[in-house]
Amino acid sequence: MYTDEMRRAFRSLAGPKNFSLQIIDHDNFLTVKASENQFMSLTGEGKRSAVEYMAKVKSALELNGAIVLLVREGGKEI
Repeated sequence: MYTDEMRRAFRSLAGPKNFSLQIIDHDNFLTVKASENQFMSLTGEGKRSAVEYMAKVKSALELNGAIVLLVREGGKEI
């Protein structure tokens, strides 16, 4: 369950420009979804910032009682 405390924790963190995460609320856990297309369009330092941001979001949500799954969407089919 995505609580108000989790929402505040998530919104208190700032990610890199042109990169966002989507929170999906399931009954027993949260999914944090990143766009691979957004990630791949970042520079080297931007990619590092995005990974740090994802880790901080996961940690902040877990500190507020969530079970968190990080996933990505998109990208090219090989």
